[in-house]
Amino acid sequence: MFTSSEAFSSFSVDDIDKAKRFYGETLGLSVTEGMMGNLEVRLGNGAQVFIYFKPDHVPATFTVLNFMTDDVEKTVDELNARGVTTKIYGDEDLADMPPNDEKGIMRDDEHKAQIAWFTDPAANVLAVVAASV
Repeated sequence: MFTSSEAFSSFSVDDIDKAKRFYGETLGLSVTEGMMGNLEVRLGNGAQVFIYFKPDHVPATFTVLNFMTDDVEKTVDELNARGVTTKIYGDEDLADMPPNDEKGIMRDDEHKAQIAWFTDPAANVLAVVAASV
């Protein structure tokens, strides 16, 4: 039914202006104002995410957006230099996974993956991911 239709993901924030600055300036993504003053964020692969204001916003308790990278360590260093905290989980939060290092990078040698999580200004969880490292 939807094999040939375009699709996009969306999630809410509690402050559109903070989200616009974070996604546009901090993360360096293309951000435009869309319908009803909400944000359209263009990702590197051409996909689009719709970010909308919700007055009673509750942050997602799961990762809403993953950014693939060839070098998680370098990307984490760049995020940290821009004021983004990447150590948001303690080892007790990731009980079924390998522990995070001091930068918040989870290194799973068995599955050849590295992941570091961080949050946007509305406390939605985002991640940088490298697979097959």
